[in-house]
Amino acid sequence: METQFSQLEALPLLDDKDLRRHVRFLVDLLGEVIAERSGDTVYQAVEQLRKGFIRLRKNDDPLLRNQLMAQIGDLDAHTLGEVVRAFNLYFSLVNTAEEAYHYHNRQLQLRNGGNLWHGSYLDTLTQLKQEGVTLAQLKGLLGKLVYMPVFTAHPTESKRRTVMEVLRRVFLFDEQLNHKPLTGFDEQRIRRELKQQIQLLWATDEVRAVKPTVRDEVKNGLYYFNVSLFNAVPRSYRNLENAIRRVYADELTDSEPVRIPHYLQFGSWIGGDRDGNPYVTAQTTEMAVMLQKRVVIRRYHQDVTDLMFTLTQSQPLCQVNTALAEDLAETEARFSKAFATNPSRFINEPYRRKLYMMRYRLEDNLRLLQQYFHPEQRVDALGAAYADERELLADLYCIQKSLIDNGDKAVANAQVSDLIRLVETFGFYLLHLDVRQESSRHTDAVAEVLAQTGLNRDYADKTETERQQIISELLRRPHLPDIYGDLQPQTEEVLDLMRLMARLRTEVSEQAFGHYVISMTHEASHILEVMLLARFAGLVGQDEEGWFCHIHIAPLFETIEDLAHIEPVMSALFDNPAYRSLLKASGNRQEVMLGYSDSCKDGGILASAWHLYQAQQKVSELSERFGIACRMFHGRGGTVGRGGGPTHDAILAQPPGTVQGQIKFTEQGEVLSFKYGNTETAAYELGMGVSALIKASRSLVTDARREPAEYHQIMSQLAAYGEQHYRRLTEQTPYFLDYFYEACPITEIGLMNIGSRPSHRKAGDRSKSSVRAIGWVFAWAQSRHTLPGWYGIGYALNTWLAQNPEGLPLLKQMVQDWPFFRALLSNTQMSVAKADMDIAKQYATLCGDTEKSLGVLSIIREEHQQTTDEVLMVVDAEKLLSENPALALSLRRRNPYLDPLNHIQIMLLRRYRQAEADGEDTQQWRDPLLRTISAISQGMRNTG
Repeated sequence: METQFSQLEALPLLDDKDLRRHVRFLVDLLGEVIAERSGDTVYQAVEQLRKGFIRLRKNDDPLLRNQLMAQIGDLDAHTLGEVVRAFNLYFSLVNTAEEAYHYHNRQLQLRNGGNLWHGSYLDTLTQLKQEGVTLAQLKGLLGKLVYMPVFTAHPTESKRRTVMEVLRRVFLFDEQLNHKPLTGFDEQRIRRELKQQIQLLWATDEVRAVKPTVRDEVKNGLYYFNVSLFNAVPRSYRNLENAIRRVYADELTDSEPVRIPHYLQFGSWIGGDRDGNPYVTAQTTEMAVMLQKRVVIRRYHQDVTDLMFTLTQSQPLCQVNTALAEDLAETEARFSKAFATNPSRFINEPYRRKLYMMRYRLEDNLRLLQQYFHPEQRVDALGAAYADERELLADLYCIQKSLIDNGDKAVANAQVSDLIRLVETFGFYLLHLDVRQESSRHTDAVAEVLAQTGLNRDYADKTETERQQIISELLRRPHLPDIYGDLQPQTEEVLDLMRLMARLRTEVSEQAFGHYVISMTHEASHILEVMLLARFAGLVGQDEEGWFCHIHIAPLFETIEDLAHIEPVMSALFDNPAYRSLLKASGNRQEVMLGYSDSCKDGGILASAWHLYQAQQKVSELSERFGIACRMFHGRGGTVGRGGGPTHDAILAQPPGTVQGQIKFTEQGEVLSFKYGNTETAAYELGMGVSALIKASRSLVTDARREPAEYHQIMSQLAAYGEQHYRRLTEQTPYFLDYFYEACPITEIGLMNIGSRPSHRKAGDRSKSSVRAIGWVFAWAQSRHTLPGWYGIGYALNTWLAQNPEGLPLLKQMVQDWPFFRALLSNTQMSVAKADMDIAKQYATLCGDTEKSLGVLSIIREEHQQTTDEVLMVVDAEKLLSENPALALSLRRRNPYLDPLNHIQIMLLRRYRQAEADGEDTQQWRDPLLRTISAISQGMRNTG
């Protein structure tokens, strides 16, 4: 087949025509593979459905629609599965082509040497300089930055790691097509390579055969470091340093190096989050930490080996400084066994000799790790292992300084600097592993421990004030009695975990663990209880230097009610002298986690967004009053209904003055593969996030611009209206929950092998409170309602404007002036655009009571239209996503391919449920049904 890339004209930037050409090219290759591997029947079915639904999107034709529905109904189970796989693979290829397209355009902008994209480091620093921020002020701001994405295993990523590895290769080959001009030989070579990768994808099952274990989830999270982040992190630092050189050239001297402190850190919940997951124990947490350490030590070993082939300078042709010469002599004396077989190895190559001993020591670190992973094997450690990351960094700094002192500055600031960045960022732990547990588990544990030790036998019956008093007194005691005798398994598990945390601080790193997150925090005692249990486990206590506290506790406020009560809870905590003294001993920084998912499921998107905004203001003001540093931990998901949306805009939408240089947020589900599946995209995403953090932290060096109080009054009214309307639907509308469970594939999502955690908090409980927020959002997305991301916003705007007839110009001004309001309505547009009420109506036919289901749908449909109309009026646009044409085009490109998948899923849900009700074998329908869930996830992109 003739390729579509011959004789392309050179363009300054690619446009959507180039992207469409890439997509068509990949679709043609996919068609060839389907025809060759699955036969003409499957190929023709795919093509007829693809072309038919494209025609329907352009011009509705009832006759054609009926023909397509009949065709879907006539397909056997096997052919249905193959058709679904074809559309799933189509979305994977489109996603990859779009990613390569955006990356190549960014590269063209870089090469052109002009202004870069909004949110780039160059764009951000230029803006700061124009606002009068000096280089000295910028350095002060950068010295306070902490940007920390936290990887979680929440089950919304349906792609297998095997599939992601092939897609990575597709990305690289597809990106090559953008390098013009291409020779005919190059075109044919790339075409063959791409077709081979698509053949591999077609032959690889995208649905997991078995449910992943926690160990599998840990490995899935670690995948992104080897494939992208180990390379993206130093690249991100270099990009910022280059931007500083360019923007602040007039304030820099030739001799002044641009060296910024490390600001990137990474966290994880995978293997530490035990809330509602019975499979996460102290043993699995230890396994997660050890797997993390092995991954990062292996990388350092590889990089040190690579440096041995780079730093080949020989004496007397080169010199080393005194510090390195003295270090070499000392190191050779300590680790002479490294040269046991060849004492003269690299004798005239000082850097290689030093690096050889460093590699020898890292190999011993790996030997020690083998003792954990293979206890049955005898491993003889050599006593040479690095104790921690600080020792490795000291060696690297020594090499770098010697290179600079002797004129090899360029070499020192290349690979050596990159490795230093990695060790500064990842240490010997890779990720700060957070631990999460539900508050009642700690209350029960404290009650049992106090009763068993005789300290208090009726703690469970005490009031909140009494509980705080009891724990405060015990925390101030110089000594507590030891725990003797057997405890309940749940209590023993809590204490075992804390003892493990104490041990691994010594064996792995003091930074191996991040924060202990308490879900369902309702009272100050819930935080104090964890502190007391940590005292019994040895994480808190006294030594010769006074009190120490080796645990960092983060309360998680999740529901609307909890967010509203955040101020009295945190006030009681900060008012407690015992807690405040221990907080000071641990660094005097309080982290507070805010739950987007559950608050949105509880009270709707408007109430959730506004209560979260206010909660941050309250906590920041409270912390400042008590002289305590504060960091917000944002529990965001991939979708708008779970706090999702572009990271850059989300950070800028935080209340002014609350970010203070540090931000921490969860990266969940499919967000990981979209952001970090490729080095090039990962570096871009890190840059966009950090640049937003810099902008949001301007209050550290300039006065923070605050929005008018009137805006807050309006938002409070809008939030109240939105919550009222949302609760009216979800809590007061008859048949609503039946509609959710019957019109949405929530039960079937639970059959997907995409996560180790149960889909419900309580098995068999079909209440709104029982279903997890992840499944709640995932199911509404599958059925094309996307309700959690927009419901109530149209009603709120309409009601407010009815009461304030002259208020529209003020709302429009809020969009222009207030990043929070602008981001809220931008994300609303995306959610509304991804919904399709005609397809939702087809899902409604799955319900047992047609009349009631159509009644529920009519309420949802009316609000969808109202939200569309009201938002467009406020943002002053004729079409949704007018301000984001690239996303609008992407959605239009996907819809004709999502349509057949939704109709196939509806038919399969009906057949699967009927077979289950009749007691028949459901397997023939279950497999293609689960494939539709995976495929629609790929098409929607952000599912949960």
